[in-house]
Amino acid sequence: MKVALASDHGGVNIRKEIAKLLDELKIEYVDFGCDCETSVDYPDYALPVAEKVANGEFDRAILICGTGIGMSIAANKVKGVRCALVHDTFSAKATRAHNDTNILAMGERVIGPGLAREIAQVWLTGEFEGGRHANRVNKITEYENKHL
Repeated sequence: MKVALASDHGGVNIRKEIAKLLDELKIEYVDFGCDCETSVDYPDYALPVAEKVANGEFDRAILICGTGIGMSIAANKVKGVRCALVHDTFSAKATRAHNDTNILAMGERVIGPGLAREIAQVWLTGEFEGGRHANRVNKITEYENKHL
């Protein structure tokens, strides 16, 4: 698995924690930043990373901003992306199993680094169940193919 990792200024600390987790899990990743405390625009990080996932350059991505909301909205504008904003481990497991999400968004101002690591690990190790869930995901893909 190859993972893209990015944050805006509001998610730098948790992004660094997730990078440590990826190292510990021996998961290949590229960190796309940002490494600043001054305000930057989350679409400048979310959109290029989402495009890299959509075109197959990366299998999955993790995006972090202050709340995770902006990153998830931006990423979900890219055809082929299924980004979930997650702040608990149950949702992290469910979104992989039921929605086959390929991008995880989290908010540094909402959760702490310990919980962020737990969520990321559950999401990274989770598998898509397929079955009835595949039918639902396929309906989303069909819609995208017709309308986007």
